Amino acid sequence: MGKQATEMLKGTLEGIVLAILAWRPAYGYEITSWLRERGFTDLAEGTVYALLVRIEQRGLVDVEKVPSEKGPPRKVYTLNASGRASLDEFWRNWRFLSDRLEQLRKEGIEHGE
Repeated sequence: MGKQATEMLKGTLEGIVLAILAWRPAYGYEITSWLRERGFTDLAEGTVYALLVRIEQRGLVDVEKVPSEKGPPRKVYTLNASGRASLDEFWRNWRFLSDRLEQLRKEGIEHGE
């Protein structure tokens, strides 16, 4: 992933993680693995953990400590009502931006650029 893609990912990662948690509860390593399996290979594990701390502090998720077979209990994150509202806002903003970018791209094509 190039620098530009990395910067774009940073701006959207919270929405991506909230979308993952909208499907099902998960812990940090699961989220990181899921993203890496889908091509986000340059994603540092610490990035996801730092983001999870931030969204927990902002009250967007509920957290449950679940015993782990290996080591200390895992923190499992579940999207709550505030998180769903934040995710809905993310998708509204995403649609707005993607629609405008697509419009800009098409206008460039129409003008022979």
